[in-house]
Amino acid sequence: MDDVKFMRRAIELSLGCVDSDEGPFGAVVARDGRIIGEGVNRVVPSGDPTAHAEIVAIREACRAVGSHVLDGAVIYTSCEPCPMCLGAIWWARISEIVYANNREDAAAIGFDDDAIYQEVAAPLESRKLPIRRMSASEALEVFKRWQAKPGRVPY
Repeated sequence: MDDVKFMRRAIELSLGCVDSDEGPFGAVVARDGRIIGEGVNRVVPSGDPTAHAEIVAIREACRAVGSHVLDGAVIYTSCEPCPMCLGAIWWARISEIVYANNREDAAAIGFDDDAIYQEVAAPLESRKLPIRRMSASEALEVFKRWQAKPGRVPY
């Protein structure tokens, strides 16, 4: 029954956004049967395009546990995560994603991430957003120094 309880909370959070300037998205991160982070979209009030509900919930969960690693946690989100949120979920090592609305449902109300999915899958030279590489040898030296650093914290 925890799945139902946590998803209902994510949907409740998304409903709270309807009367604001935010998109209707909510997310909950749970581990060991309790909520450790929750969030709603904060893009407009924070002026931060990365402040999606999932990102906000992950940031809160990380603060709560004192770590960037959320292994064993499940994220419940009112909508299938966008590519950015999926990346954050991946990097946080969250163990499972449970979602309600899918990307087609989001596109139907004006939140269409399909162009981003296509862009990420395209070869670099075919992307719509220009991308170019420079100063690689200088930057590689920094990577080499980090790799040689004793006690580094990989993630």
